[in-house]
Amino acid sequence: MITLHDVPALAILVLCAAAAASILIVQLRTGVPPMSSSLAEHREIVALLRRAGVAEDAVIYDLGSGWGSLVIALAAAFPNAQVRGIELSPLPYWVSRLRTRALPNVSLRHGDFLRADLSEAQAVTCYLMIKAMPTLADVLDRGLATGTPMVALSFWFRDRQTAATSNAAGLLGATALYVWPGKDFGSDAQV
Repeated sequence: MITLHDVPALAILVLCAAAAASILIVQLRTGVPPMSSSLAEHREIVALLRRAGVAEDAVIYDLGSGWGSLVIALAAAFPNAQVRGIELSPLPYWVSRLRTRALPNVSLRHGDFLRADLSEAQAVTCYLMIKAMPTLADVLDRGLATGTPMVALSFWFRDRQTAATSNAAGLLGATALYVWPGKDFGSDAQV
């Protein structure tokens, strides 16, 4: 029999189960778990964006912004930029909202970045999984201006030429810079 004393514990249990279920459902739908990038990976991404000539006041999108760690790093590295994160999974989205509430140059949106208007993007970043990359490439082909820098962490676009790569950090692999659409770009360079 459940007593009044058990209600708070049961409520916490239900909330935790709902949070875990929401993450699992979104991961099953997209094939991408909400993973945070490391500080070393943040440095690589910022270095590649700077190498690509991203302006200090650029509009930078982080697609699948997860828990907000990369958004926070981009906001610190580009304090005059507008950093826009888009995340589909509710729990990571709300955690990142909480984490970025004091950052005036960050805006986050809950939603599917595959349906987002990216026409204002002057740079794009992502840390996804290989399954999502072909679909994302199609979205970027339709939504990005030619010449827009795009940095992918660990999982690369297979049909695009990299403008530069960095292999120093990352548990799962290197970071790649593309100059969109990247189909006719020259040889690969190391950062």
